[in-house]
Amino acid sequence: MSAFGPYGTLAAMLKGLRSITLPQRGLPKMSDPAALLVIDAQESFRHRPYFRADELDAYMSRQQALIDGAQAAGLPVIQIFHVEDTGPFSEASGFVTALDPLRVEASAVFRKRRHSALVGTGLDVWLTSHGIRRIIVSGIRTEQCCETTTRHASDLGYAVDYVTEATLTFPMTDRTGRDWSAADIRARTELVLDGRFARIASVAEALSGRASRQAA
Repeated sequence: MSAFGPYGTLAAMLKGLRSITLPQRGLPKMSDPAALLVIDAQESFRHRPYFRADELDAYMSRQQALIDGAQAAGLPVIQIFHVEDTGPFSEASGFVTALDPLRVEASAVFRKRRHSALVGTGLDVWLTSHGIRRIIVSGIRTEQCCETTTRHASDLGYAVDYVTEATLTFPMTDRTGRDWSAADIRARTELVLDGRFARIASVAEALSGRASRQAA
């Protein structure tokens, strides 16, 4: 048998590969059916040393408005919880519940153990089976699980509206000693996502299907 197996020659092998038909999802559009992801908006964060409540009320107001608007528009609301074996993110802690006083009537609930809500959860299968090609991202933390899920979803072929104003994060200090405020982190996240992995949208824009700026 040839070194190239049953194809006989390299040219024949390449011809065989060209004949393989791969499934195509097609390019997502803003008019595609959408779902709202509420990522890690859970009580666990109150029990982390970095938690700050100074921006909590503003976040909760916008997050609730986004949830209520999605439900009123008939969009599925997907609740994501992060779980770990120990600590405040463990099921045994009792803190893996919606961040009080957030009200969520979820169409589906998924639990994740990685930063992306699309790793090991079955979320991609659920979205695909429901014909959903566009997701609206919200939750906690802006630059961590929300951003990671956005990048992953974009690579999987979803159109993503990233609603920065309905995300929450906390100040950080980098390895050089520079302090980053929550506003700094939000601005940095918008910079690296906008036009490459997502459309940055307000609550109203995400619910209407319009975005503040179009992807390049």
